[in-house]
Amino acid sequence: MKKLIAIILATGFASTAALAADFTAVDADQNGSVTIEEAKAAMPELSEDAFKAADGDQNGELSADEWAAIQG
Repeated sequence: MKKLIAIILATGFASTAALAADFTAVDADQNGSVTIEEAKAAMPELSEDAFKAADGDQNGELSADEWAAIQG
């Protein structure tokens, strides 16, 4: 992960979204879903409304597919 961040920074693409794009890196506890806390750690500007809108099954966590949707 450190190499990925270094490459992103070196190439000038250090946006928050680029750093947060890797679902497994954002899923801090590696339980297969991303909580609002994990998402906000990766994307501090993420609003609760945007998180809820991406949470298609309304279970309070984002799956990998839901996380991908919030990235784009």
